[in-house]
Amino acid sequence: MGEVKYCYPRCKLFKCGKNAAIYRGKDVWCRWTDEKCNVANCNYATCIKRRLLPEGICGETIKRKTTEKRMEETVGPPIKLRGKALRRVGEKEIF
Repeated sequence: MGEVKYCYPRCKLFKCGKNAAIYRGKDVWCRWTDEKCNVANCNYATCIKRRLLPEGICGETIKRKTTEKRMEETVGPPIKLRGKALRRVGEKEIF
């Protein structure tokens, strides 16, 4: 899974949204445009697993990059409470 691969019409997970894909010999033709099926430029090309990325890249071949966020960055400054809200929660500051 190290390299990026492009989706192709003969993939078992590929689906045409218009049901216009016809198999002619080795090629897959689109009845809608009357051309060879081009996954990268087709608005109706989909993946059954919903892994099709822009420009026809197969999401199954991409390794996901994740980053950790610190708690201070995501939470922000504490909110100060007064009155009825303070009585209900019981704390002067909420994080």
